[in-house]
Amino acid sequence: MFRLAGILYSLIGTTLAGSFIVAALVAGFDTLVPIVASAAAGAVVAFPVTWFVTRAIYSES
Repeated sequence: MFRLAGILYSLIGTTLAGSFIVAALVAGFDTLVPIVASAAAGAVVAFPVTWFVTRAIYSES
């Protein structure tokens, strides 16, 4: 299960971090600190999302 979660995190984490960066840029935050903070927030939010997606995949099989 952790192997699948690691693979999924590499996809989900980058997607959410990128989405959070785009949201910060659209909101007008164009300096280093807000961009890095939004990327970190996306990476942190990706942990529970990955866990729920992994559990959903395993519960179907």
